[in-house]
Amino acid sequence: MKTILRILTAPVSLLVWLCAVLIERTAFLFQIASAVLGLLALLVLFTTSVKNGLILLGIALAISPVGLPLLAAKLLGGLQRVNLAIKEFTRS
Repeated sequence: MKTILRILTAPVSLLVWLCAVLIERTAFLFQIASAVLGLLALLVLFTTSVKNGLILLGIALAISPVGLPLLAAKLLGGLQRVNLAIKEFTRS
């Protein structure tokens, strides 16, 4: 019975691993994009339109390391806890 449960939970472990790798790889790209967008937002804010500059600053904040990547990391942490609980259940 436990062998069947281990086989059924293998895709969950693979999904957790794949998500961790994707978050690790894309974090650097999001950081660069956030910096470039933030500088562009400041340029737009002071030269053309305050409204568009603030919108760009909001988008830069969303893709910065304290925005969506942090949310993804927290969700991945929860998924890892669920995965660990399933593994402990199948091993006991």
